[in-house]
Amino acid sequence: MDWHGTTILMARKGGHVVIGGDGQVSLGQTVVKANARKVRRIGGGKVIAGFAGATADAFTLFERLDAKLEQYPGQLARACVELAKDWRTDRYLRRLEAMMLVADRETGLVLTGTGDVLEPQASEGGSAMAIGSGGNYALAAARALLPMDLSAEDIVRRSMAIAADICVYTNGNLVVETIDENA
Repeated sequence: MDWHGTTILMARKGGHVVIGGDGQVSLGQTVVKANARKVRRIGGGKVIAGFAGATADAFTLFERLDAKLEQYPGQLARACVELAKDWRTDRYLRRLEAMMLVADRETGLVLTGTGDVLEPQASEGGSAMAIGSGGNYALAAARALLPMDLSAEDIVRRSMAIAADICVYTNGNLVVETIDENA
């Protein structure tokens, strides 16, 4: 499956976790919307989630993850594993074409339809993960910026700008959400 059409990036540094996503929606080679909101809060505002892939499919996954978070409050990893099990085994969910990047105060994860629940590798100064067509560009930039004297939000914004300059499916209209790990 070819995942393209957006960039979602998470950076964790200095007591903050930030997820940013661009706003471009593409249909083939045409930009059909430039300011979509692909990053949002779920789980009573305690979890940030971003998606890459088909919009309707992503909204279905947001709803399912929100329900799992109600079932397993304060247990993001468990809720994600349970969602991944359903996603992998349910005949309807298996057809959904989206990926999710989710984070709370302690945990950041990527979820895929193949049952993957992946945690970022910590690097010097923090951690970062990304999904979508421009994800590798944004991730490389974030990893280079993590050791520098920048906030997690600055890292996300600068890295997303770099991805938007390189990936034709990524634009500079950002939605950025932050969780303070110490709150």
